[in-house]
Amino acid sequence: MMIPVVLSGGSGTRLWPLSRQGQPKQFLSLVTNRSLFQDTVSMASAVDGMGDLRVICSDAHRFLVAEQLMELGVSASTILEPVGRNTAPALAVAAMHAQADGEDPLLLVLPSDHLIGDHAVFEDAVRVAVDLAERDFLVTFGVRPSRPETGYGYIRAGNALDELGSHSVEEFVEKPDIIAAQGYLDAGQYYWNSGIFLFKASRYLAELKRYAPAIVEAAAAALQRAKIDLDFVRLDRESFEACPSDSIDYAVMEKAEDVAVVPLETAWSDVGSWSALWEVTDHDEHGNVSNGPVVAINTCDSLIRSSGRLIGVVGVKDLIVVETPDAILVASKEHVQAVKQLVNQLKLDGRTEAEWHRKVYRPWGAYDSVDADERFQVKRITVKPGGRLSLQMHYHRAEHWVVVRGTAKVTKGEETMLLTENQSTYIPPGVTHRLENPGKIPLDLIEVQSGGYLEEDDIVRFEDVYGRQD
Repeated sequence: MMIPVVLSGGSGTRLWPLSRQGQPKQFLSLVTNRSLFQDTVSMASAVDGMGDLRVICSDAHRFLVAEQLMELGVSASTILEPVGRNTAPALAVAAMHAQADGEDPLLLVLPSDHLIGDHAVFEDAVRVAVDLAERDFLVTFGVRPSRPETGYGYIRAGNALDELGSHSVEEFVEKPDIIAAQGYLDAGQYYWNSGIFLFKASRYLAELKRYAPAIVEAAAAALQRAKIDLDFVRLDRESFEACPSDSIDYAVMEKAEDVAVVPLETAWSDVGSWSALWEVTDHDEHGNVSNGPVVAINTCDSLIRSSGRLIGVVGVKDLIVVETPDAILVASKEHVQAVKQLVNQLKLDGRTEAEWHRKVYRPWGAYDSVDADERFQVKRITVKPGGRLSLQMHYHRAEHWVVVRGTAKVTKGEETMLLTENQSTYIPPGVTHRLENPGKIPLDLIEVQSGGYLEEDDIVRFEDVYGRQD
């Protein structure tokens, strides 16, 4: 049996302002009409002989994962990381969870935010890797380089293992400078490290116990003390926080014996920057990639992306322009790797745009921060049919709700009422309240908050159907 394990803990800061901590790149539709996460799940599910999917993700993204899986009609065991500890501990937990019923399955390990051009070629490569993994090889997949790329790690292939192109791995190489990368390309025996793996669960855990026993011990404790929360497996925070942070490559693959590389002969990208997205997206006759309302005059080899406002560009080349409702990025393609530094500076400055979009998604729907100033804030709230906010109270703010579409069921203290379009209610500070959508269409309302403190942490939850805690 083979089980796909999708690792979905990344933050994707290099694709700011579209990708943010609250909604990282794996959950965005960047190339197709589905997210990178959904494309990865669909690709893995299509491989013959696949068992039940495992997803490892941040606790903060659990409802994004659940909703996107539901859109695909795919079920999964979703394991929640209370804190990030890199890929080696995440996979250790997944391997132990996969062995819980006494089986020792093969694990097909996939990053959730990569793009693979030809899924049929991927399936063929997996079939080759299965034979090696069943012979106790630790298998990684290598992409034949098409250019001297300095943003990827490399794999140096050794002796041939079969007639299908598989080789032993002689060396894992860190991201090189441009001269070394050109040398790897010319040598012909180097592959880009795709971060995709296939091996037995027992083999991975045995090697991890050999080289990083503290990770195995902490991961086992975190899983043993885990709690079931709705459809999620919530790892024990204290145990997982004590786990050393390390990647699969450093903890196991670079140290173990009997490591094999299977060529992945198709277009591939980790979509790790705006220039990488430009490279894998269809261009117009001038080499431009445009999304949304864009007018480009005498412009070439650029990526211009608008979420709503008109963008006009004139006489530019090799430029990245990305607009969202609350931020605009302008960068040269040559320097897009520095976007991560920009995000770090925003965090140091205390700017919320580093982590959250103006529109924030919740399990019950979403809210859009329309306007704000000292002592007031205006939000547009959308509640999905059947959605139900927590029973809550605020110490420092009052709220005024005006329904603009649909029907709202409002709990205010001991009182319950139904509000329809153009009706409103007022929630004073200190009053317990709840908002629900009992109807069949989305509920839209305008919320005006007023008070001396308007941050989202001024919420005392008494009851929540989604299992959230303060």
